[in-house]
Amino acid sequence: MSGVQCLATEKIWFDKHRYDEAEKCFYEGVNGPSTQQQQSSSHAGGDHQELVSRMKSLEVENQTLHKVVEDMRAVLQKLELRVAVLEKSPAPAAIPCVKAAPVQAAPAQQVKVENGDDDDDDIDLFGSDEEEDEEAARLKQERLDAYAAKKAKKPALIAKSSILLDVKPWDDETDMVKLEECVRSVQMDGLLWGASKLVPVGYGIKKLQINCVVEDDKVGTDILEEEITKFEDFVQSVDVAAFNKI
Repeated sequence: MSGVQCLATEKIWFDKHRYDEAEKCFYEGVNGPSTQQQQSSSHAGGDHQELVSRMKSLEVENQTLHKVVEDMRAVLQKLELRVAVLEKSPAPAAIPCVKAAPVQAAPAQQVKVENGDDDDDDIDLFGSDEEEDEEAARLKQERLDAYAAKKAKKPALIAKSSILLDVKPWDDETDMVKLEECVRSVQMDGLLWGASKLVPVGYGIKKLQINCVVEDDKVGTDILEEEITKFEDFVQSVDVAAFNKI
């Protein structure tokens, strides 16, 4: 038989996994189980212990729930007994309402009226109403007087106005200082002169522009113009340039 035929009939290589398994078992018997088997066995043991602990905890919870249910049953039984006792007990009798005795009105005091003209004259059936009306009228008048006195003490609001006047001279030879002195010489109750200035008009002529504050009830623009134009030697005309309420 040739070498090729010998290899063709040899089956050792085709059954290699069997030999490997046999070799593995031999070495495990000599050296003990491998590390992977130990780890798998340890994992299996740990899972078994965890399962046992969970089962124990579930048993404890189950016992607790049983105890709670028993307590609730006992409370429910007590409530049922109380309800039964209340249903069997008779209802309390209604308390009769005591009828209040009618209150007797006190007898009116009788007024003895003796016969006689003098006693009849002393009786005044409407005197009380008249006295009340007089008292109310007196109080009303007192309040009105007090209000009027309080109102009179308040200072009245004085209406004032600010007026700007343009005072024009005759020509450029007019003494403007003398003209201003004449204007300011106008004095009356409720008039107060203010600042002034000279404003050029043209051809060397200047006008006096002067401000004043007046009380509306005492001084008017017509009176001012009339008083200022009395100085005919210096004043040609007076115009109101501005008028403002204060």
